[in-house]
Amino acid sequence: MRREGTNPQSVEMSDVLCDFCHSSWTLDRPFIEGHQGACICGVCLTTAYRAICLAHCDDAISGVPTRCTMCLEDRSDACFRSPAFPESVICTRCIAMAAKALARDADSAWTVPTSEATTS
Repeated sequence: MRREGTNPQSVEMSDVLCDFCHSSWTLDRPFIEGHQGACICGVCLTTAYRAICLAHCDDAISGVPTRCTMCLEDRSDACFRSPAFPESVICTRCIAMAAKALARDADSAWTVPTSEATTS
C-alpha cells in the first residue's frame, strides 16, 4: 500500500507501507510486493509464516473463501489475518512464495523461520 498523498510519479521508500502493520519500508525492514501495490514486510511475513506454516493456525472463516491481499484471489486454504488490520489477509501460497523470494534476496538478511521461537 502507499501512504496517503503519495505522488505516483515519485514514490519514495517511506511512501511504501506494509498492508499488515502499516510500517514504512526502510533499509532494515525488507518488503515483498504483491499485486496492485500490496506489500508485506519481513516482520509481518515472519509472524504469518510462524502462524500458518509452523503452528498450523488458520484465520479463515470456515467454508467462506478469503480474498488474499497479496494475490487478490479468493482462497480456501489457510490464511493469516493481520491482528491490527483484519482486512489484510495473506494466503498460505503467498506466504510460501514471499518467504522463498525474501530468503533469496541477499540484501534483505531475512531468513525463513525454522521454529515458532526463532527471530528474524
